[in-house]
Amino acid sequence: MRLKDKVALVTGGARGIGRAIGITFAGEGADIVVADVNLEAAQKTASEIEGMGRKAMSLVMDVTDFQAVEEGINKILDKMGKVDILVNNAGITKDNLLLRMSPADWDAVLNVNLKGTFNCIKAVSRSMIKQRSGRIISIASIIGLMGNAGQANYAASKAGIIALTKTVAKELASRNINANAVAPGFIQTEMTAKLPEDIKKKMQEAIPMGKLGTPEDVANICLFLASEESSYVTGQVITVDGGMVMA
Repeated sequence: MRLKDKVALVTGGARGIGRAIGITFAGEGADIVVADVNLEAAQKTASEIEGMGRKAMSLVMDVTDFQAVEEGINKILDKMGKVDILVNNAGITKDNLLLRMSPADWDAVLNVNLKGTFNCIKAVSRSMIKQRSGRIISIASIIGLMGNAGQANYAASKAGIIALTKTVAKELASRNINANAVAPGFIQTEMTAKLPEDIKKKMQEAIPMGKLGTPEDVANICLFLASEESSYVTGQVITVDGGMVMA
């Protein structure tokens, strides 16, 4: 019960990595706010968490809209009383080669992935500063460290999250708030499940461990960063990638 009676807000928490983080945190005693643009999916994950004996709240949250995020945070504070842990997991992809990428697709990805992370951190930090404690965990990507053809917008957004995390860590460290980023590699999700077998084979060949990761692999690192075990860790980027990127 490493997170006993903590309240965690997970954006993009309805499915995939976000869902795994919520379930893992609930298993360690946390109450979970599942924020997502898909309310039905968020409610389903919240029900699952309630079935584990923890409190759960589902919430529609458009992370690109600061006012909507702020209103959402206020609802959470009214119902749950506090936010101890923020996990910035909401993200999208709109892949294309640079020459074919539309300005609209560039903006859409930067708005959700990077501006959305900024909006959530800004909205939640005031209450964390007041309580003089907090954990901020942002889901980046190894693509933000190494780049990838066809993903200029995604790579830029995830590299931005890494730089934002380091700045937030420096600004909030004196208030006992830790900010770290997790950079997953190729993870088994609904998105990767739809890829052709030859693409999946090439992906696995690029991974020293020879296999894709699971959402739970990412969730377990987030659990460490959310717990007291990481109290002296801030401003860091932890890769969960089977050895693809070795700094």
